[in-house]
Amino acid sequence: MALDEKWGALFGNDSPSSGTSMALASADAPGGGGDSGAPDLKASGGPWTTASGVADALHTSSASALTDLETAAKVEAKNTEGLDSTKAMDEVLDSWKLRLTAVRDECRRLEGSLRSAGKEFGEREVVIRKKFEGRTGGPK
Repeated sequence: MALDEKWGALFGNDSPSSGTSMALASADAPGGGGDSGAPDLKASGGPWTTASGVADALHTSSASALTDLETAAKVEAKNTEGLDSTKAMDEVLDSWKLRLTAVRDECRRLEGSLRSAGKEFGEREVVIRKKFEGRTGGPK
């Protein structure tokens, strides 16, 4: 059985060689498909842009925390000079510096990626909307 015959057996006369094609059930429905009449699929830059802003805020706060930690460590180093616990406190300080630096750097990386994703989704949505609006019977 040829591919066209298998296609025809599965989908009736909508085989590639029959001159007809398959379409989404809701593509020509006013306002999209679903029970509510609202579009079922919507992508926008909103969530991505919001997440980008959160990542930027986390970058700023982790950078600030890193500065505060280093400032406090300098003050405490003077106050704890000569104590046996100074070495342990230095190890904890180094550990937290590494962690905060990693968080700060990852938030900076994510902020740019999320902003780019939001921009791309927003641009694609506009292009797709224009394509649908150009169709007869498509969503307006």
